[in-house]
Amino acid sequence: MTTKHPIGLIGLGVMGRSLALNLADHGFDVSLHDRSPQAVARSVADDTTGRLHGFESLADFVDSLAAPRKVLMMVNAGAPVDDVIAKIAPLLSPGDILVDGGNSLFADTERRSAELAASGLCFVGAGVSGGEEGARKGPAIMPGGPVEAWTALRPMFEAISAKVDGEPCVSHIGPGGAGHYVKMVHNGIEYGDMQLICEAYALMRAAGLDTDAMAAVFDEWNRGELRSYLIEITARILAQRDPDTGAPIVDVILDKAGQKGTGQWTLMNAAQNAVVVSTMGAAVDARVLSSMKATRLVASTRLQGPEARIDLPVAEWVELLRQALYASKIVSYAQGLDLMRTMSAQRGWNLDLGAIARLWRGGCIIRAQFLNRIAEAHADGQAPASLMLAPYFETALNGAQPAWRRVVAQAMLAGVPVPAMSASLAFFDAFRSARLPADLLQAQRDFFGAHTYERIDRPAGQFFHTVWPEVQG
Repeated sequence: MTTKHPIGLIGLGVMGRSLALNLADHGFDVSLHDRSPQAVARSVADDTTGRLHGFESLADFVDSLAAPRKVLMMVNAGAPVDDVIAKIAPLLSPGDILVDGGNSLFADTERRSAELAASGLCFVGAGVSGGEEGARKGPAIMPGGPVEAWTALRPMFEAISAKVDGEPCVSHIGPGGAGHYVKMVHNGIEYGDMQLICEAYALMRAAGLDTDAMAAVFDEWNRGELRSYLIEITARILAQRDPDTGAPIVDVILDKAGQKGTGQWTLMNAAQNAVVVSTMGAAVDARVLSSMKATRLVASTRLQGPEARIDLPVAEWVELLRQALYASKIVSYAQGLDLMRTMSAQRGWNLDLGAIARLWRGGCIIRAQFLNRIAEAHADGQAPASLMLAPYFETALNGAQPAWRRVVAQAMLAGVPVPAMSASLAFFDAFRSARLPADLLQAQRDFFGAHTYERIDRPAGQFFHTVWPEVQG
């Protein structure tokens, strides 16, 4: 009798191949299928354990799996996922589990889950973070979907995930599209983190630091409260030389940033739910502006501004930047948590923000030391109205805000764009304001649209309208 395998994997691109090898390394026999037989053959050839088994026929692939069958799809989001589902679903049986490990939009995951549930199939949207290295050595995994599917997948997912203090960086996120939703917000926070680091880099350059000096600064920062994967790789990038020219590699890379859409999805969802994610928004805007290279080159010869130069002692400036970066980072994460909290309440997902912070500590792109602090802020059922009001982060923000203001002010005076840092500071100031100019805004709305307003001297919930004078001319 032929031995049946515990899991199958479809899609042997960079991530799929790496996850297959990771599973094999942890003692799991894996059936493989891809539209390219060559991709299957390469993956099997790269396996040193003998646990990867290729199948050219989708029917043979399905037949090789033990019941209930568990199939992990690692294909591009959108139509490719639907195409694979359409082909494999008729070959599966009630109780079988189909996992989408790509970066799918959570709404698509919820649609697919409902459609497959009608046939008795369990559908899991699992966010997988960490890139090629994470997939190979241990990613952070964010699975949503039915609890019974999580129970079946848990031994494998826990085995292959990253570990921090012996704790696997994987947890059942919630029902439906919760897993892919949390991965989407993770990516939105990632956009903010990356842009903030790039702004710190630009401000170091404006102060006259060369790439080697900047690499040393980021390396030092990675030993303290800013310790994170993104800070670590930034230090390595800035120290890297181009083999063709001998110049710093960052100096020969064109300043046009790409994006795959998850940051934009986060912004659209935040707008739909009336949650402010201004740091992420600034980061997305910065990528869009960077892509306008030809127009920016023209504008650089016609629009005037100061020389991008910071005249402060380097050691003093670097310390101010460190504090400003940390404070801005706190705001970015606070906004991401606000969005998850809002959607959790709306969808009944019951997201455990502390557990999410813990699983983000390893494997994923935004892994950082201060996620321990976020987990602590949400431990034992604690739920601060905002991360910014948790005692540790309140103290950190209050302590950093003088330096933060100096950095943003100096950047403005020097003409160095810092959209994410300035957006973070503006959010901080608005959030801490007992009174905002929205009183005038509401008066304007009432003037032109009779939208009414509440009064400070009357009970909340009572609405009033003023008969305004007509505008002449």
